[in-house]
Amino acid sequence: MKKTLFLSPPSFDGFDGGAGARYQAKREITSFWYPTWLAQPAALVPGSKLVDAPPHNLTVEDVLKIAKDYELVIMHTSTPSLGNDVKCAEAIKAQNSTTQVGFIGAHVAVLPEETLRDNPIIDFVCRHEFDYTCKELAEGRPWEEIPGLSYRDKFGNLHHTKDRELIHDWDAMPSVLPVYHRDLDVSKYFIGYLMHPYISFYTGRGCPAKCSFCLWPQTIGGHNYRAKSPEAVGREMAEAKAIFGSSVREYMFDDDTFTIDKQRAIAVSEHMKRLKLTWSCNARANLDYDTLKQLRDNGLRLLLVGFESGNQQILDNIRKGIKLDVARQFMKNCHDLGITVHGTFIIGLPIENKETIEESIRFACEINPHTIQVSIAAPYPGTELYKQAQLNGWFADDTLVANSGIQTSALRYPNLNSADIEDAVEKMYRQFYFRPKAIIPIVREMLADRQMLVRRLREGGEFFSYLRERRAQQTAAHAK
Repeated sequence: MKKTLFLSPPSFDGFDGGAGARYQAKREITSFWYPTWLAQPAALVPGSKLVDAPPHNLTVEDVLKIAKDYELVIMHTSTPSLGNDVKCAEAIKAQNSTTQVGFIGAHVAVLPEETLRDNPIIDFVCRHEFDYTCKELAEGRPWEEIPGLSYRDKFGNLHHTKDRELIHDWDAMPSVLPVYHRDLDVSKYFIGYLMHPYISFYTGRGCPAKCSFCLWPQTIGGHNYRAKSPEAVGREMAEAKAIFGSSVREYMFDDDTFTIDKQRAIAVSEHMKRLKLTWSCNARANLDYDTLKQLRDNGLRLLLVGFESGNQQILDNIRKGIKLDVARQFMKNCHDLGITVHGTFIIGLPIENKETIEESIRFACEINPHTIQVSIAAPYPGTELYKQAQLNGWFADDTLVANSGIQTSALRYPNLNSADIEDAVEKMYRQFYFRPKAIIPIVREMLADRQMLVRRLREGGEFFSYLRERRAQQTAAHAK
C-alpha cells in the first residue's frame, strides 16, 4: 500500500471549492463544507491522511512539510481553482519529483485529456465516481489495469482506461466520520444556516432530477440515487455519537436530494430520533405535509431547498420539475410545522432578464425562508448549461471567479449583461434581508442563544465586507 495523502489544497482566501459546495467560490460569510469527496476514498485506504487546507488556514509551505512523507498525493480540484491547484502540484513535485500527483473532481472527470495535456506536471486524473480508482492506485496496481483512470506514461503519452461502473453497494462503503475525527478540526467548519459545530456527509450519491445547471449528477454521481440502507446509516450515526458526543450540534445529510425516497428518509429519521440527534438535509420544494411532519417529529431542524427562480419559465427552461404554487404550499407547510428553511436562488439562468430577477426577489420575500443564498449561474464543463452557453453564444467570459475568489458571471443574455447579473446578487440580498419579516426572526434567534448572538454579529460584519469587496471588484472591472 502506497503512503497516500488526500489533499484539498490552499486556495483563494475563504474559498470553498474542495468539498460538497455546489458553487466553488468565496462565500458571503465564513463557510466551509466538509471535504466529503476526498474523505470517502481516504476511508477506503488504510494509513492514508486527509488534509483540508482552506478551513485550517494551511499554506503551501505547510502542505509541503506534510507531503514530503507521502508517495501518492491525490488532490481535489474544481473549474475555478484548477490553475491554483496545479501550482500546488508543481510545488509538491519540485520538492520530490518521484511523488505521484493526481487530481479528482468534476472538472477533470469530464476533461481528462485536456487537463493532462495542458498541465504536464499532473501524472493522472480519476474520472467520474473515483473512490475505488483511488483505492487501487494506493494499492499499487498497474495503471493500465485500473478502470476510470487517465494517465501519462513515462514517455509522456496519454492513456485512458475503460470507464468504471458506478458504485451500487453503498452499505459496503466505510463511514467518513472516523476520517473526519482523525484528520479534521470540526470547529473550523461553518455554514451560516447550520448549528455550530456541524458535520455534513453523504449517505449516497446520484439525483433523479435533470436540472441543466447542477454539477454533480451530470459529472460524477449520475441520475440514479444509490444510497446506504437506513440500518447502515443508523449504525453510522451511533458511531458518530460515540466519537463526537455533544461536541457536534447538528448533522447535515448532504445527498443531492436526501428526501427523494420518502420512506427511506423517514426510516433514517427514526434512527436519528432514537439517538436524539439534531439533523438537516437537502430537499426539493414538493415534499408533502405528512412526510414533513414525520421528519420534524424525528428531529429534523432545517431543510436546504433549491428554489432557484421565481419565474416559472426559467424553472421550466432548466428542467427543475417544480411549480411555483407547489413551492408556495411547501413553504406554508414548513412554516406551519416550524421547520427552518434555507432557500437557494440563482441569478443568470437561461434566459434571465431584469423582470425575471424582480420576480425572484418578490417570490423569495413572499415565501420567506429563514435565510437565503444567492448564487450566479455557473456553466461548468460537463453540464447541459455549459453546452447551451456554447451553442447560443451566451459566454461573456470563461472566468467563474475573480482573483479574490468571489464568483463572477461568465454568462450574458440579449437583455441582460454580466454586470447586471452580478449587481442583482447584492440587490436581492438587500431587498430580502432588510425587511422586518426577515430581521425579527434573526434577532430573536440571537437573543435566545449567546453563541448565535456572537456568530451573527461576526457574520453580519463579514457580509457587509463581502458586499464592499464585490462592489470594488465590479468598479474595477467596469473601469477597464
